[in-house]
Amino acid sequence: MQTLKTNKKSIKRSLEWLERAKKVIPSCTQTFSKGPSQFVQGVAPIYLDRGLGSHVFDVDGNEYIDYAVALGPVILGYCYPRINQAIIRQLEKGITFTQMHPLEVEVAELIVKYNPSAEMVRFGKNGSDATTGAIRAARAFTGREKIACGGYHGWHDWFIASTTRNLGVPEFNKGLIHTFSYNNLEQLEKIFSENKNQIAAVILEPSTFEEPKDNFLQKVKDLAHKNGALLIFDEVVTGFKIGMSGVQGYYKVIPDLTCLGKALANGMPLSAVAGSRDIMKIFDKVFYSFTFGGEALSLVAAQETILELSEKKVHDYLWKMGQILKDGYNQLAKKKGLEGITECKGLAPRTLITWKDQGPELDALSLKSLFQQECIKGGVLFTGVQHMTFSHTQEDIQKTLAVFEDAMEVMKNALRNGSAEKYLEGKRVEAIFRKLE
Repeated sequence: MQTLKTNKKSIKRSLEWLERAKKVIPSCTQTFSKGPSQFVQGVAPIYLDRGLGSHVFDVDGNEYIDYAVALGPVILGYCYPRINQAIIRQLEKGITFTQMHPLEVEVAELIVKYNPSAEMVRFGKNGSDATTGAIRAARAFTGREKIACGGYHGWHDWFIASTTRNLGVPEFNKGLIHTFSYNNLEQLEKIFSENKNQIAAVILEPSTFEEPKDNFLQKVKDLAHKNGALLIFDEVVTGFKIGMSGVQGYYKVIPDLTCLGKALANGMPLSAVAGSRDIMKIFDKVFYSFTFGGEALSLVAAQETILELSEKKVHDYLWKMGQILKDGYNQLAKKKGLEGITECKGLAPRTLITWKDQGPELDALSLKSLFQQECIKGGVLFTGVQHMTFSHTQEDIQKTLAVFEDAMEVMKNALRNGSAEKYLEGKRVEAIFRKLE
């Protein structure tokens, strides 16, 4: 594979925008994962101006192949013609109205058609809306308050109380949330044994970047139902990403409630709670209501996105291209003698590149930062997670692998010299959540 020369790009205008933001926006960002602390400061772009297909362009005019695609929502590609045209048509009719719009019914019917758990649907705007709605419904349905959770489920009090970002969250929330790790059934069993007849629901991300072991998902479902709790799959990231029926269709384990978002509308703000009719009817009683829950531009985007995914068999393409990238990375790691230090893992449409601690100045975050720096210099906007889109091309993949190969050469030098920091040209990436002591 021919490697590329990488060069540091000018980010002068990005830095100017950042100085303006510091005066008017706390943390300078609306989303922690998009903020400057998540990129090598001084090297990475900070503000993006536009996107087209699988590429984005920053405010300085630099072009990058993008795999983070807005943290996952862009499944077809930026400025995808079918979606843009549908939004424009609806825009000429109106955005949001005094009463309900038929699109609410039509999109709900599509979700019911493709999601195995869905008989009824309610909409929100963010993933946090969906997970919080599902939790409120589960508590109302079971008459219980405590929750067992595995994964990340948004910014609302009920979940964020369990993290190190819990400043401002009332203390009582901490006693209502109990966490367990993926593939660790013993932890979940302990939660149930220590909180008999108190757990309203088990909520988890059914797919992380490791495969479920020993029929884990089915055992979680059986354990929840045995103890009178509901099972909620948080498929905000994976719904319509892994396949038309999500992870539950892929692994054939059907939850009581499903939370959807991200890829649902190719970048427009829309989420959903879906589930069996007997449970979803509780939404007649619980308060779950948004001014923009039936906003028509997002709904028409979802309608056309779901139809395009189905008609074009998009997921076959995502699996094919994602597998090429995943296998290519792991082959390069082996070729460069980095096997066991770095790995690309996960289901092909959504993968994660990881680095393992190799010493005091070679910790995983420093290694990730250095690798990100070199990828960005090569024109690949790297965050660690690769979300494949229908717009990523063979050329994109081959260029990306060439950039990865160049970056690995720099990594080898850093490992050989015992420090990643010495090779960083800017401030390294920071963790959003501190490690719990």
